[in-house]
Amino acid sequence: MGFMNERLSFASDYMEGAHPEILRRLAETNLEQTAGYGLDEYSEAAREKIRRACRAPRAEVHFLSGGTQVNRIVISSLLRPYEGVVAADTGHITVHEAGAIECGGHKVLALPHENGKLTAHAIEGVLRAYNEDANRDHTVYPGMIYISHPTEYGTLYTMNELEAISAICRTHRIPLFLDGARLAYALGCPANELTLAAITRLTDAFYIGGTKCGALFGEAVVFPKPDTVLHFFTIIKQNGALLAKGRVLGLQFDTLFTDGLYERGGAHAVAMADRIRAVLTAKDYRLAADAPTNQIFLVLDAEQLARLSEHVVMGFWEKRGEDGDRHAHRDQLGDARGGRGPADCAALKNPLASGQADGYNRHRKKRP
Repeated sequence: MGFMNERLSFASDYMEGAHPEILRRLAETNLEQTAGYGLDEYSEAAREKIRRACRAPRAEVHFLSGGTQVNRIVISSLLRPYEGVVAADTGHITVHEAGAIECGGHKVLALPHENGKLTAHAIEGVLRAYNEDANRDHTVYPGMIYISHPTEYGTLYTMNELEAISAICRTHRIPLFLDGARLAYALGCPANELTLAAITRLTDAFYIGGTKCGALFGEAVVFPKPDTVLHFFTIIKQNGALLAKGRVLGLQFDTLFTDGLYERGGAHAVAMADRIRAVLTAKDYRLAADAPTNQIFLVLDAEQLARLSEHVVMGFWEKRGEDGDRHAHRDQLGDARGGRGPADCAALKNPLASGQADGYNRHRKKRP
């Protein structure tokens, strides 16, 4: 029994270990000797399965261990030294990666979000403003667009929205990078319009999240066109991110992409989140965002927050003001937590975790 089992934990979707099928295969193959650095047969099998799922037989697929690591390496490899990356002001690279992108020498150019999403209009505006600026050669060039699907608010891009953003990027010849840390919850959501094939067609790089989607750890980076970044394998090595035992990553994705496990797990998590949303709504809790995936955002007053926190572990998101506007964002929470406001916004994240596709659900434990 873990120390967090006293309360139901919905703080994040990586609070549990891994799907039992992954653990079974890791144990089953444990004594096999394979090539290192992701050159083993399991990693190659995973690459082929991902290519088939993306309908991109020539796509380049690389396995890394975590999302922030992926974002820094992919972004720095796609940008020139004087370029920055455009992201929503709620984007993971903007507020929750400890300045990893800036540490790599590139500025994050934050734009206001709409329900966690960047809009084609906002992107077109920042590119137009740069091109019309007589002093643009003294400024950071907006050389890349970063989006998340699902977003940090659990919302989803529509096909029209992604097509519009993609068209702008191709007109201006800048890459579009999609963060898929929680991609299973999009692919498994009835409201989702974007298949892996569509994402492959409309972006220049994306990654398929494993850490938050049933794996022990790991992310699969996909470049739809080979050699989008020359010598990317060497860049991974240079950044200290190349695992000698790469088969541990490859085997996990080989398992996730067998018999639809990745999407099935995401669908189960979304279905469970829908049940939780329905109960919360019936009990007059107010949802802060209309998010159809596995993230649930509640607006809570102090009494509600205290009462719910007795039974549930959840993440604090932001302080809200009297008019309902955001009073502070994630990078300002140190100050916001000490203040007094009428409402907090808290996030509950229902994990895909360990085998819900098999009916395994430890969150059904009865409370004394």
